Amino acid sequence: MTRDARRLSLILLFAPFALWIVLLIALPHIGIVILSLREKVAPRVYEYGLANYAEFVNEPIYWNTLLRTGSMSLLVTFLALVIGFPIAYYIAKIAGKRARGALFLMCLIPLWVSDLIRAFGWILLLRESGVISSFLIWSGTTQEGIEFLYNDVAVIVGLVYTVILFMIVPLVSTLDGMGDDMIEAGYNLGGNSLTVLRRIIIPYAMPGIVAGCIVVFMLTAGSYLTPILLGGKNSSWFTEQIYNQFISRFNWEGGAAFGVLLLLFTSTVVWIGLRLSGQSLANTVAKT
Repeated sequence: MTRDARRLSLILLFAPFALWIVLLIALPHIGIVILSLREKVAPRVYEYGLANYAEFVNEPIYWNTLLRTGSMSLLVTFLALVIGFPIAYYIAKIAGKRARGALFLMCLIPLWVSDLIRAFGWILLLRESGVISSFLIWSGTTQEGIEFLYNDVAVIVGLVYTVILFMIVPLVSTLDGMGDDMIEAGYNLGGNSLTVLRRIIIPYAMPGIVAGCIVVFMLTAGSYLTPILLGGKNSSWFTEQIYNQFISRFNWEGGAAFGVLLLLFTSTVVWIGLRLSGQSLANTVAKT
């Protein structure tokens, strides 16, 4: 094959991916940034400035909600890691081939339905007349129904359930490449289970841990349906503020600014996480 033919094949191979990146990611984000800089000074009269960002800074409820969303998303990410790591380790290093497929299938089942259906499933379980409350009344534990919805715990449970697969998959991919001889060597050198976990397994799985945490954090911070449906009026999620700007107030410029701020905030948190973990984004993607 000639050099020109190889070059043409490469261009044709990457053209759909490049178009997808440009048309569905780059251009919409550029449009959002430009829209966020428009200030409405009169009916259908706009100027460019930072008034929309100044509105965010001058209103404590906005940046308090953003900080609350970030802290809750970090908590969900931590819980997903704590719960997902043992599951991923069992699938990658302990389970047999047939069991591995069955376990992966069980992890995929929640993704077979939409976020809306999953959220309503939790509502049926947690509401005052739901399954859990009815069982407690039937067993004599309580005399009246208990409302488990519309609080932070319900939101966290629903979000962890929604995103945990995105933590398990990169962990399994990374741990699957770790040879059993590395673990055996750790025990042969006198290490106990905790030492082997801390000195061998976790350092080896760090690219998968970082990749899973990035995906889970970004998905959680950008979630809308689960916090709104399970948290109700007490959800205080930043995506609700963005929705209100666009839909309730018809303030597309303000909504665009809030969207840009959410992207900058989550990107900053991811950058800080990469620096603290000593990982690079390219290395993390390459190993997972």
